[in-house]
Amino acid sequence: TSYSSQDGSYLAEFLLEKGYEVHGIVRRSSSFNTGRIEHLYKNPQAHIEGNMKLHYGDLTDSTCLVKIINEVKPTEIYNLGAQSHVKISFDLAEYTADVDGVGTLRLLDAIKTCGLINSVKFYQASTSELFGKVQEIPQKETTPFYPRSPYGAAKLYAYWIVVNFREAYNLFAVNGILFNHESPRRGSNFVTRKISRSVAKIHLGQLDCFSLGNLDAKRDWGHARDYVEAMWLMLQTDEPEDFVIATGEVHSVREFVEKSFKHIGKTIVWEGKNENEVGRCKESGKIHVTVNHKYYRPTEV
Repeated sequence: TSYSSQDGSYLAEFLLEKGYEVHGIVRRSSSFNTGRIEHLYKNPQAHIEGNMKLHYGDLTDSTCLVKIINEVKPTEIYNLGAQSHVKISFDLAEYTADVDGVGTLRLLDAIKTCGLINSVKFYQASTSELFGKVQEIPQKETTPFYPRSPYGAAKLYAYWIVVNFREAYNLFAVNGILFNHESPRRGSNFVTRKISRSVAKIHLGQLDCFSLGNLDAKRDWGHARDYVEAMWLMLQTDEPEDFVIATGEVHSVREFVEKSFKHIGKTIVWEGKNENEVGRCKESGKIHVTVNHKYYRPTEV
């Protein structure tokens, strides 16, 4: 597990409750990046580990992956490690390919090097971003992929290399093609948290207004806690199989904004068009939302 992520923390929690000994890989950083798993330490104040053990590692470093897998000899591996921000992947395209694409190959190779092909089950965090410019509605496991970002393209390589290891070496390896999943643990530069945090700040008088990109972008938003259970369930089946995990419901960013403001008793009224559109509070007349083109993606899904 990549641990400091939203999914990693919920998965660690879930597996610990199931009685697993959980090992996680965490990247070295000059700031302490274990905030989301702090509460899972046996002694959070002293960072004393119980059934959760952390290892420094990085998906760009194959040596450390071999070392950790050889030492731990895990029965299940969940690869949730990724540069997972779609918009940022346009700026960090090469790094995203290295971590999200080749990083998955490094993990699979490490399993092979350590002789664990027949004893380990491998879960790969695939993504609905693989569908990108959708080829059919609704999307299912057999829908052709058409990624629309460096993130989607890197994850496409990872998807196929997992299928390859499954078919070539008989490794129990599965792809969970997950649609967007959110939670209070989501990074604050993702749109759901950006909106909820900004609305909270407006409510507390710490902020007047915030900017978003495409208000009409639509997403299927589930809850990360439910989705990590789906990951686990996929590794408990008799035969390895890839699955799409989704709620089957889409909502627009605009709708998310309206619902969030409703929560603090404000009604948002939209005025203007495209980049000049603003969201005004019906009750106070204040503008709380503006649109900024810098948050648009070069290619929208």
